Order: sequence, then structure tokens, then C-alpha cells
Amino acid sequence: MALTCLFQVTRLREVIGLGLEQALRRAVPNVPESKRHDLMALYRHHFIVQSEAIPLYEGARETIDELHKAGYLLAVATGMSSAGLERALKASGLKQYFRATRTADVTFSKPDPAMLLELMKELTVDADRTLMVGDTTHDLLMAQNASVDAVAVLHGAHLPDQLRALKPLAMVEDFKELRVWLKKHA
Repeated sequence: MALTCLFQVTRLREVIGLGLEQALRRAVPNVPESKRHDLMALYRHHFIVQSEAIPLYEGARETIDELHKAGYLLAVATGMSSAGLERALKASGLKQYFRATRTADVTFSKPDPAMLLELMKELTVDADRTLMVGDTTHDLLMAQNASVDAVAVLHGAHLPDQLRALKPLAMVEDFKELRVWLKKHA
């Protein structure tokens, strides 16, 4: 029983950061196609009920504000839906900081490079002037697939060894350490 639970937790960790449909296809591959829509609706309902109670990571607001004030163009590439991202940005008060967004319901989900490629095109920024900050292997793979440098933040669900294997420019523990790294290297 414990081994089965460990496998399930590992499988669930692996899907964090993907679009909902892609995540459910990996996490529960045996769900019949006819039930998949109901499962997605159930997940969305439970996520929405608690989504406003999800706090930001410590230092996230300050880091985003500092980068914005320094003139960096900030964008979001997320496995969330457009509606989910809109709720999260509104609840957190961060919407005004982001010039562009891409979600899994409007383009291909991570690790496909489409989100980053579309954001770079919209913001007219080349890959060599773009940095992906992410906390999952999906984020880092998307960056690699788009030929973009990445920094891994270790507060996510994916393990440090998994992130390290993808060779990000740096691995930082939290937003405080990220700010220090960005001041030195960005």
C-alpha cells in the first residue's frame, strides 16, 4: 500500500505545471474519454473554491515589483487556464505587472515551446534576452525547447535533482535568493 501511495504522489508531482487536460491524461491515464470532461470540471470546481486562499510565496510580490520598476518586461507562461490565471492575478493584485500571458487553454502546454515563443514574439524580445524562471521540469524543458535560459526556483513540486539534470543557469531556494541572483546576472 505505501509503495502504491508513493508512486501516486510521484506521478502527481510530475504533472504539476502542465495544462489540466495534459496533467489528467498523465496522472489518471485509465479514465475513459467519456469521463474526462467531468473529471476536469470537478477539478476546476474544487480548485476555484480554494484558489483565492492560496498565498503567494514569500518575497514573490517584492521580486515582481522590483523587476517591473527596473524596466523588465514580465510575462506569464502557465499551465493554468485563462480564467484561472485571471482569477489568480486579480486575487493577488499582480495583474498590472505582466505585459503578456500565455495559458494552456490558448496554446500548447509545457514543455512545448509555444508559450515562450509566442510571448517573445508579442513582446518583441529575442531568446538571448529572455529568462524563464520556473519551478518545474516542464518550465525548464519549455525554456530549452525555446532556446531560452532558465533559472530554477526550488519551492515547487519537482525535486532538486530533477531540476539540476536540466542544467538551469542557477538554482535558487526562494525569491529572496532569486533577487540576489538577478541583481548580479540580469
